[in-house]
Amino acid sequence: MSGYKRMRRQHQKQLIALENRLKAEMDEHRLRLQKEAETQANNTCIELERLAKRQASQTDKEMKTSASEERRIQQQIVAQQKKELAVLLENQKKEYRLCKDLFKEEMSEDPCTPKEQKQERLSRHKEEVQRSQAEEEAQVLTQQRLVYERSCRALRRRALLHRHHFEQEQIREELNKKRTQKEMEQALLIRHDESTQELEQRQLQTLQKLRLELMRLQHQTELENQEEYNNRRQRELHRKHSVEKRQQPRDLKAVEMQIKKQFQDTCKVQNKQYKALKNHQLEVSPKGDHRSLLRSLKEEQTRKLAVLAEQYEHSINDMMASQAMRLEQEQASELVALDQQLKQEMELLDEYQRKTEAQTLSQHQRELHKLQQKVSIRRAHLEQKIEEELAALQKERTERIKQLFERQDREIHTFDAESRSLGFGSLGSIDFPKEDNR
Repeated sequence: MSGYKRMRRQHQKQLIALENRLKAEMDEHRLRLQKEAETQANNTCIELERLAKRQASQTDKEMKTSASEERRIQQQIVAQQKKELAVLLENQKKEYRLCKDLFKEEMSEDPCTPKEQKQERLSRHKEEVQRSQAEEEAQVLTQQRLVYERSCRALRRRALLHRHHFEQEQIREELNKKRTQKEMEQALLIRHDESTQELEQRQLQTLQKLRLELMRLQHQTELENQEEYNNRRQRELHRKHSVEKRQQPRDLKAVEMQIKKQFQDTCKVQNKQYKALKNHQLEVSPKGDHRSLLRSLKEEQTRKLAVLAEQYEHSINDMMASQAMRLEQEQASELVALDQQLKQEMELLDEYQRKTEAQTLSQHQRELHKLQQKVSIRRAHLEQKIEEELAALQKERTERIKQLFERQDREIHTFDAESRSLGFGSLGSIDFPKEDNR
């Protein structure tokens, strides 16, 4: 039994060592998954920071490009207006010279008019032409200024719309990036959950396999111990029976000596009684009858001793037969009783082992069912978390886009209202000159 107890303690140590090793493996697995999730989160933050920096750089670049484009178009408008003004002034000069020559010809055809009057009329005509040209030039300049201001206003409106479109692209890019990163994180969590589930199932199978192996080894050892115990009990009983059989002649001899002693004691008593009876009979009977009386007493004594001897022999024979039969019956009863006891003990052991195995298998089923419930609940929580995160992300996306559109609508409405208050009206149909290399 000491070896059996030592084996049970060793099995318990093996199970505890395996459980500790599996727990350490699970802790290491969870730590690795946690580090991987933290790395993924850090990478997400880094990617979003990079995107924010890139978008800020793109915004600065786009603002500079837009300002440069606005200056280029303004310069082109100014150059075009200067060219148109130069053409106007050139045409006015030509028209002025032509009118001057025509007026001189008209005056030269009228010789009657004095020269001073002609000079005065020429001066008035020059002033009228110059005043007309100055009014035309002022009107053109006013028109050019209005066109320039309207064009600049339209440029700013186009730049505002372009900035709005650029902001929409950037916010969509940011939100799409966030969704992509979130989907990657969720896919990582799903892979983590699946790998954890595989590890839990593998560990449970390993633990249950070792438990079954140790249980079957224990049952085999118990059977071997029981069989060894049965064989030892049978050998001991056989040795006991053999000793009893060897001891029986000596026991019978002792009983025989005791019966013989009893016979001898009885014979002595009979002799004493015979002597007492003989003396009494001799005393009370006539002397002439003493010989016949002694002969009859002797014969009676002899007959009684013969009866005693016969009873002695019969007692010896009966004792011998009864003792041998009793020993055989007792030994046969002991064999039957031992066989029944050992059989009952073996049946009890078999029943105990079947019950233990059934309890172990039932425990394994409960552990498996508990693990399945745990995995199912954890997966349901994970899926619920994923749905909530996606819903929150979609809500954020909708709200941010809505806020952006509302702000942009307010900005464009405010700008158009200012344009109308300045008298520019609609600015959406103005065409601007394009750069050749763009």
